[in-house]
Amino acid sequence: MPDYLTSIQDGGFYGWPYSYYGQNIDTRVKQQRPDLVKKALKPDYALRSHVAALGLWFYNGTGLPAQYNGGAFVSNHGSWDRSPLSGYDVVFIPFKDGMPSGKAIPIVTGFPSKDESKLFGAPVGLTQDRNGALLVADDVGNIIWRVSAQ
Repeated sequence: MPDYLTSIQDGGFYGWPYSYYGQNIDTRVKQQRPDLVKKALKPDYALRSHVAALGLWFYNGTGLPAQYNGGAFVSNHGSWDRSPLSGYDVVFIPFKDGMPSGKAIPIVTGFPSKDESKLFGAPVGLTQDRNGALLVADDVGNIIWRVSAQ
């Protein structure tokens, strides 16, 4: 199942630990709660599977083109136990009327080597600086990347 973004509803049930991605029953749980699984809400937006999405930033700055305002940047730390590797990038998800409204657009990529034998970085946290540039914390490269339009 994919990682995901979802809105939070007061009193909403999102499945854990009895189901995942809505009403998909997790058979590893010994004592099931079908009454809760029936109420489990399906997420609003699917990311790729096993990307380990660790950072989320809703952009409201002026350092990037206007098309990014109101959308979400997601830092995908990456999944080390699969080939091809999954994640290791920062993507942008456009929003309209408070909801995801389009495909994820790769923004920062190139962290694994072409043969996947080395990692040059793994994005973790996101924020923006006072000039509106996107800042990406990288816990493998031990650096903060700054993404701007200039």
